[in-house]
Amino acid sequence: MAVALALDGGALAAEPKEVRAALDQAVPGLLAGAKVPSVSIAEIEDGKVALTAAYGEQSPGVRATPATLYNIASLTKPITAEVVLRLAARKTVSLDAPMADYWTDPDIANDDRRQLLTPRLALSHQTGFPNWRGPGKPLAFQFTPGTSYGYSGEGYQYVARYVEKKTGQDFESLAQAVLFKPAGMNDTASGHKPWFDGRVAVPTDASGKALQPGYATTYNAADLIYTTAGDYARFITSVMRDQDLTASLAADRRHIQVSQRTEMCAGAKAATCPTNAGFGLGWQVLEFNGETVMMHTGRDEGVATFAWYSPTTRKGAVFLTNSDNGFQLVLPVFETLGASPTFLAYLRGQS
Repeated sequence: MAVALALDGGALAAEPKEVRAALDQAVPGLLAGAKVPSVSIAEIEDGKVALTAAYGEQSPGVRATPATLYNIASLTKPITAEVVLRLAARKTVSLDAPMADYWTDPDIANDDRRQLLTPRLALSHQTGFPNWRGPGKPLAFQFTPGTSYGYSGEGYQYVARYVEKKTGQDFESLAQAVLFKPAGMNDTASGHKPWFDGRVAVPTDASGKALQPGYATTYNAADLIYTTAGDYARFITSVMRDQDLTASLAADRRHIQVSQRTEMCAGAKAATCPTNAGFGLGWQVLEFNGETVMMHTGRDEGVATFAWYSPTTRKGAVFLTNSDNGFQLVLPVFETLGASPTFLAYLRGQS
């Protein structure tokens, strides 16, 4: 099984030799056992990217490296949220302004509840929209905005369209200006770029069959960004530093805007559940006794991704795979990377 590891650029925390050795020993066998072609991993220690590692093959006969690009699926959402937060810090947008002042989807033009929609509600999954409207179906509210939680890619698309209408700029250009360039994310983009050639991890189904990679034709605020594990880790370290945010906006990001604890902690899951849990702005927030963890996962056809960080311990990790079976590797990889026992117990309890 092919393997590639690299320190991720300039002045970084020292690569823990014991972690690298443990990954080298464990991951190739995990990939083979789960029929996962490749995984790319980044570790964050003390708020810095400590190492990046890539194992397996990005496509048949082509080894994965730290430069391999993955569709990160719903890990796109924290990126979109961060762009909106940085625009709010510049007073370009307001988290609590009615989006209807600049954008209304024609499907809901006759529904007065559209006036309740704000960026804050979109970024915390409280718009009342479904995850996706479905082919040929109109966008419609499933509940009144701000009254409940409902995970929604449509909500993220909606806030991105609002930002574009208000600023007169396309969202990807805004993302480049306020996030990608300041955070040093040189290997992150939506759509398909010429520099993707020869670098993309080909998605695979549970049997190992290769699937066609998907690309957005216009910026998708909820899905289909391509990046490396190292670039996404740079994104997280920028978030951990609250780069270009006011203190109040940074606190808003970490604050649970809508609780999910009741549904997450039903039955046997209660034993390992956090004290509080829900969605902040862009991230799921888990509040354990003595530690807060911010996390998000992503799944598309042939893709499984996971990222987390702790503002308490200043640790974190990025996990990108090109397989429907990818989540089978999450627990052993995060355990090797030194995630807290409390967080690991929670993940086991949810599986």
